[in-house]
Amino acid sequence: MTESPEQHRPAALRKRLRTSLTRLPHWWPLPVCVLLGTASGLSYGLLAAPQYEATSYAMAVAEEETDPSAALGYAQSYGRLVTSDATLSYAQGAAGEPMRALRSQVRSETSPDSPMIAVTGTSNSADKAADIANAVIEAVIVSSGHVSKDTGVKLIKFTHAMKPDQPVSPSVPLGTAVGAAAGGLLGGLVLLVRPRRAGWSVSAQVPGPTAAEDHTPTDDRELVR
Repeated sequence: MTESPEQHRPAALRKRLRTSLTRLPHWWPLPVCVLLGTASGLSYGLLAAPQYEATSYAMAVAEEETDPSAALGYAQSYGRLVTSDATLSYAQGAAGEPMRALRSQVRSETSPDSPMIAVTGTSNSADKAADIANAVIEAVIVSSGHVSKDTGVKLIKFTHAMKPDQPVSPSVPLGTAVGAAAGGLLGGLVLLVRPRRAGWSVSAQVPGPTAAEDHTPTDDRELVR
């Protein structure tokens, strides 16, 4: 059977592609990866929705008959209760978000040196981020008030969360720079792990062992025999 020209065409294309790749410089993956990373970072910066954060603060205050050092311990405990089901269930009405969504939009921070609790709300809306932070901190304050007679410590609001002016998500220039850096790193790794071409390796010529010269006089060799 004779092969048709259509059957030879894929083989010819593969050969032409292989020849074109061998003519490229060995460092070609590096600029390609940098360009791809730059394009990815630019696309993320342009298409990703901006994220805003707002933070409100509360302080634990000890009653007159309570040791002031107890306020620090209770602040740590109330900070862990910020993302509890009871707190988020109470705050979801004022926050305007369901409890499941609030769990991923709220985080709390406490200090080992001061009885302060920071509650941060995150959202793609600046107003919503402030509403979430204020609603959750209010829920924690109300919860602490129910047991303040037993603990001797109560929470008071220290600062109110304000509407943020700028998003915290990466800007377009920053996203582009991060993408370019990641692409350059990936291109460098490709250069390190890719197999080298045959012409790159240089083999050193190792001299073979030479026969040692015999400096023994002829007369001595005859006696040895």
